[in-house]
Amino acid sequence: MIRPDHARTLHALHAPAGGGLILPTAWDAASARTLEHAGAPAIGTTSAGIAFALGYPDGETAPVEDLLDALARLVRATSRPVTADLEGGYAPGPEGVAANVTRALRLGVAGLNLEDAAGTGALRRVEDQMLRLRAARQAADALGVPAYLNARTDTYLAGVGTTPAERFAETVRRGRAYLHAGADSVFVPGLTDPATIRELRAALGGPVSVMLLPGGPGAPTLLRAGASRVSSGPGLMLAALGHTLTLTRDLLGPGTLPATPGPDYAQVQGWFSRPAAGADSSAPGR
Repeated sequence: MIRPDHARTLHALHAPAGGGLILPTAWDAASARTLEHAGAPAIGTTSAGIAFALGYPDGETAPVEDLLDALARLVRATSRPVTADLEGGYAPGPEGVAANVTRALRLGVAGLNLEDAAGTGALRRVEDQMLRLRAARQAADALGVPAYLNARTDTYLAGVGTTPAERFAETVRRGRAYLHAGADSVFVPGLTDPATIRELRAALGGPVSVMLLPGGPGAPTLLRAGASRVSSGPGLMLAALGHTLTLTRDLLGPGTLPATPGPDYAQVQGWFSRPAAGADSSAPGR
């Protein structure tokens, strides 16, 4: 089910008047419904989380069919707009990127992440990434979906350049090109310094998205610095796995299973005994 209304809502949530968007990320249907019940106005997906849940390492190693099946279940589980992390597009060229973007949007996705990391430790040439972003935008336009296109650059994660000034300059160069190619914002994971975010926003002349990192500044600080969106990356899933490890060790050690602050069986059973409000439970898996 194509959802242009969800795409328009997602755009509005990024608007400066609203203070920007704090975006928690899900990895399956249950986590998506949990985020909705926690009050999330929109939900992202974590590529690492979905890959781990499918039994694969992160980095486009899961078959694209498995990814899209997981994405379909996740989208059906929530009435909130969903923006999907498609990593590099799961295709070697722009035509394949466009095809996968089309398939994702037909599932009801409202936004997309596309990154410039090539999977080899190097970043794609700017010109190549621009072609991929243009293909994604054209695919969305062909469906009549104003999808929010978040162009990720791994300049900070990959440590591009030999000095902070070189890294910043390369981020600006790439970010301006990606915005020109049709992206709605530039996503720079690994960047958490508020002063640098403020400088980057001014240099780009367009929206900047960042990711929360453990021990780093909180989302309100990053939004005040000029970020339009702050996402949780794989953090929620890793925290859930950590909590499961602790509970399981207690179970196998003292033999106890303590009460948790989460929902009980009846609550979660109720969540899935009826469709999410506004969701289309009849939508096909692909």
